[in-house]
Amino acid sequence: MGRGGALRPGLAALAALALVMAVAAAGCGGRDGSGDPVGASTGTAHSAPMSPATSGPPRPLSRAELCVSAVGYWAHEMLDGGEPYGDYQSMGLSNRQYDILRRVVEAARAAKRTQGVRAAEELIGRQTREACAEGYRDGGPSHGPWRS
Repeated sequence: MGRGGALRPGLAALAALALVMAVAAAGCGGRDGSGDPVGASTGTAHSAPMSPATSGPPRPLSRAELCVSAVGYWAHEMLDGGEPYGDYQSMGLSNRQYDILRRVVEAARAAKRTQGVRAAEELIGRQTREACAEGYRDGGPSHGPWRS
């Protein structure tokens, strides 16, 4: 922290990425579509959790999966009327991810006008997954780390 309590640009991007990952992790909880945790409405007990000895560490997310998480988060925020703060780097996005975000949000806003919110949200999920898979099919940046 420095003057005025503002985060340094690198820390702001790191904080934004941490927020995106926390939101993504929270959304992965077992829910049954009603908003209740799976099994909560029936009163049934969950199966015994796996012991730490048999489960390994979680697999790190690929660059395409990180892209889907970050771009999907911001696309939903922007569709709901939120405006991003700062530039793409302060949002925790790369230039490549920001290009995907702009295209997805433009298409989602058009779908929202003509087909409704649900269609727009489905479009965000579908186009984000497709664009991130295509953009990261080689697994890495195309022309140096600044292009990821």
